Amino acid sequence: MADGFGPTMPDAYQGCVDRAGDRDEERQDEPIRVLVVDDHALFRRGLEIVLAQEEDIQVVGEAGDGAEAVEKAADLLPDIVLMDVRMPRRGGIEACTAIKEVAPSARIIMLTISDEEADLYEAIKAGATGYLLKEISTDEVSTAIRAVADGQSQISPSMAAKLLTEFKSMIQRTDETKLVPAPRLTDRELEVLKLVATGMNNRDIAKELYISENTVKNHVRNILEKLQLHSRMEAVVYAMREKILEIR
Repeated sequence: MADGFGPTMPDAYQGCVDRAGDRDEERQDEPIRVLVVDDHALFRRGLEIVLAQEEDIQVVGEAGDGAEAVEKAADLLPDIVLMDVRMPRRGGIEACTAIKEVAPSARIIMLTISDEEADLYEAIKAGATGYLLKEISTDEVSTAIRAVADGQSQISPSMAAKLLTEFKSMIQRTDETKLVPAPRLTDRELEVLKLVATGMNNRDIAKELYISENTVKNHVRNILEKLQLHSRMEAVVYAMREKILEIR
């Protein structure tokens, strides 16, 4: 367990800042409060041991299924919920929606063995900010927690590729459907959104467009406001569906 949960994968894909923004400045010195949700007690214990070694992360509770996770989230109000997809009584995706209702400030990372496109897409729609496979190393888990707590989205590289495949399928399914005109984005916002769709983070987008990272963040916030969405992944799904942009 100390060496990781499985074969080490490349660093998880780091996305742009969600509309919620970075954690409040006054909380920067406080540990990130994490709720661990998995139906395997041994796996939960392993995560707790690993995360206990991180000074800036604190496991405040655990749950064995989605129903218990909702109760614990309402009581503990964690910063991050690290949750499996497939669990008894109530699955992680269903619990995700309920957790966002009882603890709106909590950000949810799905940590699962499921590499099914349907699970990935449904998790994003339910409000998950990250989707990581259990193959990742222990170091990547803590890195993902920090990134999501700071307002970024996280998705395993292999799942990012599947997400883009789903985008293309959505276009094919809507080819003959009359769509309501989408809110108009500026040329610069379209440029930013296209780069977001390729998996580039704020720093890389800033370099590509010769603008500052803060300017990139502002563009992403404006895009989300215009589209009335909550995360960068939702924005890309929307953009592909509405044919605002095309990924070849």
